[in-house]
Amino acid sequence: MNRELLSRIAETLYWIGRYVERADDIARLLDVALRRSLAGEEDGSAVFAILGHPGEPGDSRPPTAETMVRRLAYDAGEPSSIAGCVRAARENARGVRDIISSEAWECLNVTWNELPVVRGDAERLGPHVFLRYVRERAAMFSGLADATMSRDDGWRFIVLGRSLERADMTSRLLAVYHSSVADPSDPASPTWRLLLEACGADESFTRIHRGDRDRVVEFLLLDRLFPRSVMHALTTTERCLAELAPYLGRAGMADPARAAIGRIRTTLEYTEADALPAGLPEILSALQEAVTAATGAITGRFFQHTAPAGWVRGGSAWAGV
Repeated sequence: MNRELLSRIAETLYWIGRYVERADDIARLLDVALRRSLAGEEDGSAVFAILGHPGEPGDSRPPTAETMVRRLAYDAGEPSSIAGCVRAARENARGVRDIISSEAWECLNVTWNELPVVRGDAERLGPHVFLRYVRERAAMFSGLADATMSRDDGWRFIVLGRSLERADMTSRLLAVYHSSVADPSDPASPTWRLLLEACGADESFTRIHRGDRDRVVEFLLLDRLFPRSVMHALTTTERCLAELAPYLGRAGMADPARAAIGRIRTTLEYTEADALPAGLPEILSALQEAVTAATGAITGRFFQHTAPAGWVRGGSAWAGV
């Protein structure tokens, strides 16, 4: 097998991990946003901003719930939609069926083929049917990949993509919602509840911190044990990079991707929780820059035949990856 083929396989696996995680994250975010819109607490603008999406062309009004569902859930031709991500993950997986397990391939293939049926059910019963299905199938794929694939480089590239995407999305959520409230330091703001629910963190946070809203940012950024926190995602990313390309030199860090992730992980690790509210914009900016730098470095080192794919640009200062 030549180097070019190896490079293409590695990139394919990496983007499978990112696309599945992206579909899961969008489904979580959209599910919460739709429930909030019914209560008059969400107009859809923040959701489109998080995803770096320009919204409805030629329409300056806030996106409606119907627009969110149509553009961000059902439109398979839109790369930043759920259907678009599932389609991309399935197409990528079809090209590496001899690398991933048959169970993982079948999960993605069945998910894509059943989406039209689930959409039909959702149009009768409500979009939450569609969103719940996507979340469950994303969790199934991750579980099958972890349970049925050897812990080799193929599996590591999937986990690497998943972890980087998770860190990116959580930082987007924190950035947009921090800027969307009149007083970001107010722990009573319902915005923080939406943020926890969109990250799948509401129950874990309540169980651990007894609903102390002053610790929301600390939990989502710094908690080492919660799998959807930024710290956990960065630690997993760093470990995958170390295993994919061990650095055996006596000094320094020659891997720019690992260096970028290691620097921001260390910054977060030694940041006092009390200093987070005041320094959050700078921390999130540095985090986005680190993820962008790591994505470019990973592409340059492992996927030399093409430029990195990314979010649809426009609509947000955070649409950098």
